[in-house]
Amino acid sequence: MSNKLKNENSPYLLQHSENPVDWYPWNQEAFDKAREEDKPVFLSIGYSTCHWCHVMAHESFEDEETAQILNKYFVPVKVDREERPDIDSVYMSVCQAFTGNGGWPMSIFMTWDKKPFFAGTYFPPRGRYGMPGFTDLLITVKDKWTNSRPELLNSARQVISHLKNYKTANPDIENDNLEEMALSLFAGNFDKKYGGFGTAPKFPAAHNILFLLLYSWYYNNKNAQDMALKTLCNMRKGGIFDHIGYGFSRYSTDQYFLVPHFEKMLYDNALLVMAYSAAYCVSRDNLYLDTARKTAKYILREMVSEDGGFYSAQDADSEGMEGKFYTFTLDEIIKVLGKHKGILFAKTYNITVNGNFEGVNIPNLLESRDIDSDFSEEIKTLYNYRKKRTKLHLDDKHLASWNSIMAAALSMLYRVSHKNKYLEAARKAQVFIEENLCKDSQMYTSFRNGKHSGNVFLDDYAFYIMALIEIYNSTLETGYLDKAEYFCNETVKRFADNENGGYFLSETGNSELFINPKETYDGAMPSGNSVMAYNLIRLYQLTEKENYNKLAEKQIKFMSLKAGDYPSGYSMFLIAKMIYENPPVHITIVLKSKKDLQEIKEKLPFLANIKIEEESKEYHIVNNRTTYYICKNHVCQPPVNKF
Repeated sequence: MSNKLKNENSPYLLQHSENPVDWYPWNQEAFDKAREEDKPVFLSIGYSTCHWCHVMAHESFEDEETAQILNKYFVPVKVDREERPDIDSVYMSVCQAFTGNGGWPMSIFMTWDKKPFFAGTYFPPRGRYGMPGFTDLLITVKDKWTNSRPELLNSARQVISHLKNYKTANPDIENDNLEEMALSLFAGNFDKKYGGFGTAPKFPAAHNILFLLLYSWYYNNKNAQDMALKTLCNMRKGGIFDHIGYGFSRYSTDQYFLVPHFEKMLYDNALLVMAYSAAYCVSRDNLYLDTARKTAKYILREMVSEDGGFYSAQDADSEGMEGKFYTFTLDEIIKVLGKHKGILFAKTYNITVNGNFEGVNIPNLLESRDIDSDFSEEIKTLYNYRKKRTKLHLDDKHLASWNSIMAAALSMLYRVSHKNKYLEAARKAQVFIEENLCKDSQMYTSFRNGKHSGNVFLDDYAFYIMALIEIYNSTLETGYLDKAEYFCNETVKRFADNENGGYFLSETGNSELFINPKETYDGAMPSGNSVMAYNLIRLYQLTEKENYNKLAEKQIKFMSLKAGDYPSGYSMFLIAKMIYENPPVHITIVLKSKKDLQEIKEKLPFLANIKIEEESKEYHIVNNRTTYYICKNHVCQPPVNKF
């Protein structure tokens, strides 16, 4: 029998709509019921491609006995973290305060007025590995709610007070050398043998790679470049990269980048397209451009709708097994490719009788010296075979922030590859966002099956502005820049903390939670505050309007204070700061003929401030040809006819 999630639009909520648990979506009805029946709320937060969310659902939420306990003594509420990042952010902070760590599925016990008194992540159905069993935990919480409620409420008061008063910034710390401090932290954590940072698990964190690449470019720092390029090279060679269908998995479970957690997220692949494109600019090694293009091929082949919007994620699991879709036996390879080609392919891609992952094989090039071997036909054959063999769950909702970052990435890839298909995909995605996720200047977080969500957050605006700026940089069409300015002004109006600096996650005065967070730390994705620093700086450099300069300086000051304790966690902000302190080349173009524009677009640099001006007394045409006014390092050169 269906529960109250049956009419929801989120793929994650719909996955639980047939559970015996009487789930509610996050709404007032659920909290009113808890108050009227004097029950605590059990809040479960996850997302549709989360492996451990599937495990807990199968073990506990599909279990009749567990469901009876939940339904009798609690009001169970389900939340999709990707559609409600505000709820996820606040209660993730709660979970970390209670346990010292966090993750998904997230399990929160709280009062009907949303005050949390206990938190955790995954709980097994019965106690093991030092973790309490979920059913035992439910009974314990029920008993404490009945017999020791003041103790629980005191716990809630303490954690809320801690979170409301928690300050990370020390205004007395001098933060003039944040970039150097971040570089030192990355160098101290760098795995010189296998690439990446730290030990297992290893996350791509492509914005960290982008920081290192930009630092190496600005300051001619070979160590920063070597760390970035080695990491990107080993990721391309490893099993974290899908050598059959392309694109990157979420993270590597080992230090070698061999065995991934197999889910593929749109935002990871967008950020990696950016990183590999930048790596090609720095190194001119075709490996990096090839990887960016193959990742884009995966996105445009499997993760885009007919009307240009990008889907959110593909699951790690198929037929109840993580990674089954991606792995092969040696016999399979030989059967599909034939003996001769099969053996050659297996030798190159480390496919053996015993396997490299739980008796089967993840194709990889970690032990191969030659990563340019031409197995294109064999890969195509295996790709088609794999698609017929088993299927993956697709999270087909469209998220405004993730669609925006992919549009920005494809626009950047266009500027290094000069392949028009990437720019056209970025343009089409922008139109999709405008038509489906943006109505009358109001943005919405998600869209699926013809319906958009009713929620809006900082990241939706910040990443969309970034996309508009990057598409402008690839087209030089001022309409994109005008829209970026408009949405930037809306962001300041809706989200800015005018008193203390920075931007709230939810609109000011419009948060239903006990705090309205200001996310500054760059996690799996750059924070909205980091991206706003980038947006304000780029808009100032492109428009030369002083109001953006003032806002940029205010945001730099705010973020510098936040970044002081751990600057390597603020890579996107540091990228913005470096661009502010080292402005890219500024090129003003006076066109002799509009026909020249296409040739100009085919030569656009990866990072520059370019605008087109009408002929005037200040900017005039020289030699009766299109003329370029180039300024770099605070010095302007005489006008020239090419760049």
